[in-house]
Amino acid sequence: MLVAVKLPRSFYDRPTLDVARDLIGKVLVHNRRGTRTSGIIVEVEAYIGESDPACHAAPGRTTRNAPLYGPPGYAYVYLNYGIHSLVNVVTESENAPAAVLIRALYPLDGISVMRRRRLGSAKGRSNRRFSTLAEDEICRGPGNLTMAMGITLAQNRADLCGDVLFIEDIEKRKADTKSESLAWGPRIGISVGTDRPWRVYLAGHPSVSGPRLRPR
Repeated sequence: MLVAVKLPRSFYDRPTLDVARDLIGKVLVHNRRGTRTSGIIVEVEAYIGESDPACHAAPGRTTRNAPLYGPPGYAYVYLNYGIHSLVNVVTESENAPAAVLIRALYPLDGISVMRRRRLGSAKGRSNRRFSTLAEDEICRGPGNLTMAMGITLAQNRADLCGDVLFIEDIEKRKADTKSESLAWGPRIGISVGTDRPWRVYLAGHPSVSGPRLRPR
């Protein structure tokens, strides 16, 4: 029997790189309209402070990035290029803007629902491909995982210690992995701050969305 424990707020109230590392292997859960979807976190990126040019806090506090300045353990969800909602975990103490972007999951609960949501997002593209998506592909990439899990801007500022959107620690995970080693490397999909090796992922896992460098 799997034993799941919801992460407490103290988990998030720590240095962002520590939180990023420890999120790997934890389970993101979203309860929506009576349906539970979840997946094991296999890839994340850290964004830390106004001195980080890739962090949304770089220009200072705004209406959009206000959740980054709030208390830890809340969700920061924003629309990327007007297309995809991306979900972040707010870290560190209040007024210390930082967060961890969840980039990829390995699906656990509600796989058929997640696959159907991805199918519905195809919008004229090959529905056949989306209807036969392998489990490793369903939540590969930050936009794909929110689409599959039904996470939208409505979850911005959601309390991760609540019962709708939260993260669990499960003692015996069901992910089929070839390696349990963590790897660190540059963040991807950005044009500034690429020198910071603040992307961490489960080395060798097929659900990882970017380059899979060897573990260090």
